[in-house]
Amino acid sequence: MSKQDPPSPTSERGPQGDPWHAFGYVVSGVAVYGLVGWWADQWLGTSFLVAIGILFGAVLGIYLTISRFDALPRFPRDSEHRAQHDPQHDPQSDQHPDPT
Repeated sequence: MSKQDPPSPTSERGPQGDPWHAFGYVVSGVAVYGLVGWWADQWLGTSFLVAIGILFGAVLGIYLTISRFDALPRFPRDSEHRAQHDPQHDPQSDQHPDPT
């Protein structure tokens, strides 16, 4: 029998994680904020807050999914980029002088 090597953590397969976590974040955001919107509708006598709650919950669930799985590419800050490409650059010069 041959021995299989475990997958390397530096492989280029994209974000890792359980897709059920992503589904759970979105569904729970919709459910929780939809219920909060429904409760606010009942309390205030309106009929639009449930829709706002559902939309807000979906947006919050998608945001949590993206931040949890780190699906968006990260770009270096301008000062980090300059420091990598300009060996004469002093990172201390990026700081603003104290006005006092």
